[in-house]
Amino acid sequence: MEGASGDASGAYIALARWKDDFTRAFQYYFDRSTPHRVGRWLGTLAVALIYLLRVYLLQGFYIVTYGLGIYLLNLLIGFLSPIADPEVEGLDGVSLPTRGSDEFKPFIRRLPEFKFWYLYSLSHL
Repeated sequence: MEGASGDASGAYIALARWKDDFTRAFQYYFDRSTPHRVGRWLGTLAVALIYLLRVYLLQGFYIVTYGLGIYLLNLLIGFLSPIADPEVEGLDGVSLPTRGSDEFKPFIRRLPEFKFWYLYSLSHL
C-alpha cells in the first residue's frame, strides 16, 4: 500500500514540476510577443481562420461558434468603449476642451488592446 501512495505522490510532484515549467515557458514567450502587435494579431487571425475552416468543413460546432461570437462581440464592445461614460459623468454637454485652461481628457479604452488580444486569443484555444 505504501508503494502505491509513494508512486502517486511522485507522479503528483512530476506533474506539478511539468506545470511549473510549462507556465514559465508560456510566460516567457508571452512576454516576448508583447511589443509585436502586428505579428500577434496576424497569428491570432490565422488561428481564427483555421477554426472557421474547421467548422465549415465539419458542418458542426455551430452552437459553440455562436457562443464564441457573442463573447468576441462583448470583447469588441469593451475595446471600443471609453472607460468613463461622458453622459454619466455630467460634462454639461462639453466633451472637448474649448479653451487652453480646460482639462484635456484623452480617450481611454475600457479594455486595453493587449488584454483584448489576450482574451481573444485564449478563446480560440
